[in-house]
Amino acid sequence: MTEEVSTRLFLRLDFPDGRRLGPGKIKLLEAVREHGSILSAAKAIGMSYRRAWLLMDELDRMFEQKVVITYPGRRGAGTKLTPFGERLITLYRDMERQTAQASRDVSQELAASLACDYVPHKAEAARAGDSKRA
Repeated sequence: MTEEVSTRLFLRLDFPDGRRLGPGKIKLLEAVREHGSILSAAKAIGMSYRRAWLLMDELDRMFEQKVVITYPGRRGAGTKLTPFGERLITLYRDMERQTAQASRDVSQELAASLACDYVPHKAEAARAGDSKRA
């Protein structure tokens, strides 16, 4: 049985002042919602705790409303999303779906136009292998 792989669309918002919101931060927020702590969320998505903590801090400073509430000292259950954090995930995922739907015909046309005998450079092949493991 052959697995059909569809073309994926990468969506990242680059705000005028340099702030960014993309799939990595949203994935981290979803993991925090699921696991209840930054440490557990980081482990679940293969990210270092320090990187996860810095991203959560950045998200909390990025918006006027807090994205998470932390409860220091609670082992394994020290972080939860605020209502705004939940809304942030919803808004991003809605925008992602709408963008994918709006660009479906164009992406299918581009995919159909790809060369059959394409061989990626070593660096591209290594990157593709890394993304399959994540």
